[in-house]
Amino acid sequence: MYQLIRKYLFQQDAEEIHEKTIGALRLVEDSAPGKSILKMIYQVKDQRLENKLWGMTFPNPVGLAAGFDKNAEVYHALGALGFGFVEIGTLTPQGQPGNPKPRLFRLPEHQAVINRMGFNNHGAYLASQHLVDYAYSDVPIGINIGKNKVTPNEEAAIDYSKCMDMLYAYGHYFVINISSPNTPNLRDLQETESLRHLVRAVREKATEMEARSIKKKPILLKVAPDMSDEHMRDVVHAAVEEGISGIIATNTTLSREAVSGHRFAEEAGGLSGRPLTERSTAWVKEIYQEVGDKVPIIGVGGIYNGEDAYAKIRAGASLVQVYTGMIYQGPGIAKQINKKLLKLMQRDGFKHISEVIGVDAKE
Repeated sequence: MYQLIRKYLFQQDAEEIHEKTIGALRLVEDSAPGKSILKMIYQVKDQRLENKLWGMTFPNPVGLAAGFDKNAEVYHALGALGFGFVEIGTLTPQGQPGNPKPRLFRLPEHQAVINRMGFNNHGAYLASQHLVDYAYSDVPIGINIGKNKVTPNEEAAIDYSKCMDMLYAYGHYFVINISSPNTPNLRDLQETESLRHLVRAVREKATEMEARSIKKKPILLKVAPDMSDEHMRDVVHAAVEEGISGIIATNTTLSREAVSGHRFAEEAGGLSGRPLTERSTAWVKEIYQEVGDKVPIIGVGGIYNGEDAYAKIRAGASLVQVYTGMIYQGPGIAKQINKKLLKLMQRDGFKHISEVIGVDAKE
């Protein structure tokens, strides 16, 4: 069905379609019958897909990455679409409009997207009002946080701490996003000492919130795919040493090698989708070999089907996330992937998804 209407949708402005989709999901968000219908259509329930991480249960390993539900408006409806977890944001302390439009470009020939959204969101406080009933979600809800564009890197830790202060009572886990290419100089925070300072500040704030009788929650780090091998190793080891609970690999790429010659290839922003599939899987494998015995990894980048997700899990991902894949495959992507994962597991003799994690990285 979706493949039939995709051509029509792709003739319209990408950001306008996104806003219309959010609007449609809002109609379902507070409707118990609406969510029940979506669950009947899209959910795949099978204990072989369940995974327990950080003291919480993920009903399946396929999550929706940050960037879709920026303001935590429709996370219940998204969970009803069959995702095993939903990550909202990126949220900044103060609301901001993001970069000038147009800032979202489809590259159908490459099954890719370039975006330079720039952390457009309504701010952490307003999002917290939408998250008051997060605990009633059927799936874990993650909160992805960043800094405001006008905040200099020297004060970035203050912004991340402000987000934690406003949001720590909500959500099941947090993600420090320092890997988006669309906020000036943000990726400079991946420099090892800057990263250590930032993670310490965020963890200090988390400890303060826990002292107020708020349950301890895992804090993950999302990394970029455009680092050297040596830099990536330094980053993940530093993050783990500072107490990070998990790594999300990877964010979008600045590389245009795979889409060279396309009319949008020179547009500024991060490239996501099919051109990132192999690169992100390779990073998952390398990170797993470095710190996989210490923290779980969430694999993201170019996942369109069960085979893509299976490759990420075999490389070392405990969970995976999609976003661009949903743009091209439609709302049934989680169902499609989960059904295929079960078939692939049966083919290879695995009785549970946890047995698949890292099998290729251990060879």
